[in-house]
Amino acid sequence: MAETARMRCALFVVAPIAAFQGCATPQPYTFMLADFQRAEVLPYDSPPQVIYRIDDHRFVTLEKYRDCNHGITYYNDTTAGIREELGRAGIENFQGRLINADPTGRNVVIPAAGPPETACSDRGCTTSLIYSTDGGRTFAGMSYMNSFHPFQNSKKYSVVVTKDGFYVAETIQDDAYVIGYLLKRSGSPDQPNSVRIERETFTASKRPHIMDGLHSPSGQERLTCDASIKPTNPDAPLTRN
Repeated sequence: MAETARMRCALFVVAPIAAFQGCATPQPYTFMLADFQRAEVLPYDSPPQVIYRIDDHRFVTLEKYRDCNHGITYYNDTTAGIREELGRAGIENFQGRLINADPTGRNVVIPAAGPPETACSDRGCTTSLIYSTDGGRTFAGMSYMNSFHPFQNSKKYSVVVTKDGFYVAETIQDDAYVIGYLLKRSGSPDQPNSVRIERETFTASKRPHIMDGLHSPSGQERLTCDASIKPTNPDAPLTRN
C-alpha cells in the first residue's frame, strides 16, 4: 500500500510536467545586438560584398552578415596582400561621405557608426573612425562623434583623406565644422612610420576650397550595400564567448 502511494505521488508530479511540455510552443527568435557582438563565430552564409572601393586593388568587404547593418568588415589590398578585420556592426553603418584621396596610398581612413537600433546611454554613444598611416597594414582608432542616434547623425559627416592627413567635417545648418588631423612623419630612418598628429579646427566657409577636387580614385564617396542579398540562415543561433 505504501509503495502504491509513492507511485501515485510520482505520477502526480510527472503528469503536469508532461502536459505542460506538450502545450508549450517554440518562442520566436529574437536577435540581440549584444549576442551578435559577443558571438564566437558568425554563422551566416551570406556571400561577401564590396561596400567601399578606393581603387582596383583596395576595398572594404562586408562578410558573414545577417543584413547590411550587421556583419564583419575587412580592409583588403590585393596588391600588398593585406586583409585586415575592422570589426562588427560598425563600418557598414556609416552614412556620410568618405573620400580617400591620398595619392601615395599611405593614409587610409574608414569611419564607423552604429546600427539603426543602437541604444545609447544618457551620455550618448561615442563613435570612432580608424586610420592607417602605413597603407592599411596597421590601424589606430579615434572618436569623431558622440550622438544618441549615431546611424542617422553619421549622415552629417564627411571624411576626406589627403597625403598630409585627413579632415572630418560635420555639417551644421548652412556651414560645416571641420577638424583637420595633420600627419607629421618623423623622417627618421629608424622610425619610418612614426607619425605625430597636429589638430586644427575651422569652419568650411572660412576655407571653402581646401577640399576642392579631391576624389577617391574609384569615384566612390559613400558606402553601399545590396540589401537584396541575404543569408539563407538569418535566424541561426549565436554562440557567445
